[in-house]
Amino acid sequence: MKFIKTHLDGVVVVEPKVFGDYRGWFMETHNESNFLKAGIDVNFVQDNQSFSAAKGTLRGLHYQLNPRAQTKLVRCTKGAIYDVAIDIRKASSTFGKWFGLELTAENKKQLLIPKGFAHGFMTLTEDVEVQYKVDELYAPECDRGIIWNDPEIGIEWPINIKPILSEKDEKAPLLKDAENNFFYGEVL
Repeated sequence: MKFIKTHLDGVVVVEPKVFGDYRGWFMETHNESNFLKAGIDVNFVQDNQSFSAAKGTLRGLHYQLNPRAQTKLVRCTKGAIYDVAIDIRKASSTFGKWFGLELTAENKKQLLIPKGFAHGFMTLTEDVEVQYKVDELYAPECDRGIIWNDPEIGIEWPINIKPILSEKDEKAPLLKDAENNFFYGEVL
């Protein structure tokens, strides 16, 4: 596995080693020993999977408040997405900054998004499946969001159309108005 740091402290692109031959391919999507060697100590407790039928579906920007905040390891297993992490840790030098990456079934890249970041993705194809691991169980009482097109964040989504959103995501607040209990340097 290859671990590539991004300009957002803690957000890491994970590139699994893919072994292929005439039968197909094999890869490890998570290996605790490799993650620990890379300085990533996370205990995943839940796996999630989503399916989006239409191109241009946008899910996010989501996060869970402390004490139920989640680290996520995201991958696309069918189709393609543009995956985004936004730093929402108050007092961080990159507060409100974002990182985006295309995750596809073909490139097999994954994105590790730590606690203190909001997460969202837009589907780039039809019939998209996304799978992700989290290190904290879903807690509806801690579930929060930020509007996908917050001008202060300025995410450059790759498809210039009005996205397909859930009612919850359509009504999400701006970052400046969102409930947020994350502080840079805080041990979570």
